[in-house]
Amino acid sequence: MFVHSVYFWLRDDLSPAAKAKFVDGIRSLTTIDVVQLGFIGTPAGTNREIIDTTYSYALVLTFADAAAQDAYQVHPVHDAFRENCGGSWKKIVIYDAVSA
Repeated sequence: MFVHSVYFWLRDDLSPAAKAKFVDGIRSLTTIDVVQLGFIGTPAGTNREIIDTTYSYALVLTFADAAAQDAYQVHPVHDAFRENCGGSWKKIVIYDAVSA
């Protein structure tokens, strides 16, 4: 299994329409055929010092293996997301993990 976790900090000046376009864009990523499971969320209400809740949106995708994740990276839907929504965030952090 390969897990691709992406955390987005949206720009403070993003209009409601641009935010909606971003959300539609990340939803589109979960429809790519090599994605086994896709989750989109916002920070939970947890309040512990160790938890970072400063991000705007999380995208967590699972793939069968690294080859499937590689195919996702070059998929036209992923390319369209980067092209159409790339200016929406001020920061992005990605964590990739494989089964241990």
